[in-house]
Amino acid sequence: MRKRMILAAVLASTMLLSACSDGNKSGGGATSEEGGGSGTSTKPITLTLFDKNVGDPFTNPVAEEITKRTGVFIEVQQPTGNPDEKLNLMLVSGDLPDIALIDRREATLNKYIAGGALIPLNDLIEEHAPNIKERYGDVLSKSVYEDGKNYYLNNWYGLDPDPNWAINMRMDILEEFGYGERALAGDSFTQDEFLDLLRKFKATYPTVDGNPSIPMTVNADHMPTIMGSFKAMYGMKTYYEQDGRLEFIVRDPRYLDMIKFINTLYTEGLLDREWGINKAQKYEQKTASGRVFATAGGIVNEANSVFRAEHGEDTNQLFYGFKVTAPGVNPDQTTFGPRSSLGWDGLGITIANEHPVETIKFLDFLASEEGQYLLMWGKEGMNWNMENGVHVPTQEALDAISADWAEFSKTTGARKWTWMIRNGLGEDGTPYDLMFRYNRDRVNEHALKSMEGSTWDTALYDDLGPKGGTPDALSEQKIKDIIDNSFSNMVYANSQDEIEKMYADMIAELEANDAKKIEDIYTANYKVRMELYHTAENN
Repeated sequence: MRKRMILAAVLASTMLLSACSDGNKSGGGATSEEGGGSGTSTKPITLTLFDKNVGDPFTNPVAEEITKRTGVFIEVQQPTGNPDEKLNLMLVSGDLPDIALIDRREATLNKYIAGGALIPLNDLIEEHAPNIKERYGDVLSKSVYEDGKNYYLNNWYGLDPDPNWAINMRMDILEEFGYGERALAGDSFTQDEFLDLLRKFKATYPTVDGNPSIPMTVNADHMPTIMGSFKAMYGMKTYYEQDGRLEFIVRDPRYLDMIKFINTLYTEGLLDREWGINKAQKYEQKTASGRVFATAGGIVNEANSVFRAEHGEDTNQLFYGFKVTAPGVNPDQTTFGPRSSLGWDGLGITIANEHPVETIKFLDFLASEEGQYLLMWGKEGMNWNMENGVHVPTQEALDAISADWAEFSKTTGARKWTWMIRNGLGEDGTPYDLMFRYNRDRVNEHALKSMEGSTWDTALYDDLGPKGGTPDALSEQKIKDIIDNSFSNMVYANSQDEIEKMYADMIAELEANDAKKIEDIYTANYKVRMELYHTAENN
């Protein structure tokens, strides 16, 4: 009897061990057994992801396919207020999501790293993420923290070749004033030609529909973009660089020339008197009214849509983008295309995440060529088909995008989840961004010609200043305030002589506030950045 009892115990233990062994073969904790009886079913793991951009539930066709392919379901968290404030509150409270999407241009990302809230990814990438390793390439080397480790994965990475800023002018007016052939060819205009066009528009059309004409206006909600467009005419970037040293851009001799040019626009009544306070809605109303000839900033969309609706698709009353070059500046030296090869956001895995291996595999699938087309184009057979090795969207999909792209995105899931996105073209030459890069209207097609050769990488100049909260950071902010106030005063000055005096006073005030010390910090950090990039490019 005793022998039979021992044998039964051994058999039971063996069966138990065998069952455990079989269960572990399902791997990684990504699945679990549910229900009774002899049948089993797999259940995806759920990960929380903080995304400032979209709060839709993860249930559309693309989301379902991602879960099917990766065994991961995403519970999307989105703030109701300021996303940066919400991220900081989560960091302080320790109530962290599994994955955090954080604007890499904000100090919050470094706070998360310095506070130990994000885990290093290097070993995970090496062991489980071949797509990330191959496709990100030197972006990983350029995104390391000061300890040499990667704590996030860049989103919208790679240098975007698409046009960014421009000086936009109405094609019908350009044709009327004898510049039609050059304009259609995408040729650049000199500053003097641009001034002549503005003056001619004001003289020819003092009023439009009983209201004063506006030769040029801008959207004050996007003032950094507007100022960037003016600087681009002169080939200026973030800093004034000479002999490897970075200085405040106001030290660039061309800066004073730019101020004088803007002042000329203002004093001659060529620039909208309300240019500094135009909010988006007012700007859109003005540009769509027919009273405006030119504007600065991004390619115009809203007003052009209104013109098409009023005058038909073939109308020439549309704003087109052009390079305008300052005296002595070659069109290829202009800087209308600032782009960061390191993208906008960082996706990090937090210490709250209990499934880091499954998470990096999930992100690796999204980063793959297959994952990118799923995210941005939607499901194969639903929105597109593969024909002779090329992704081809269905006509139904293109029609739906043209009719209401937001509804198309919501319904199909295409471009709803923009995580791990790579700029540019896929391996077959089609753009990853189906909605905004595949079927371009003639204004955007034209911009590819007119704005070509103006792109430059801003990543070299990101975050070179003193660390936040330090005395040097406070000094830097004071200097920037001096520059901003001086800019406004110079633009509204009564004469060029007055501008030169104001400029000299500004430079003296910068020196009095030890601007050179801040410039030393810029330069030292820049040299470290350049060495990092040089190392990355040679690896």
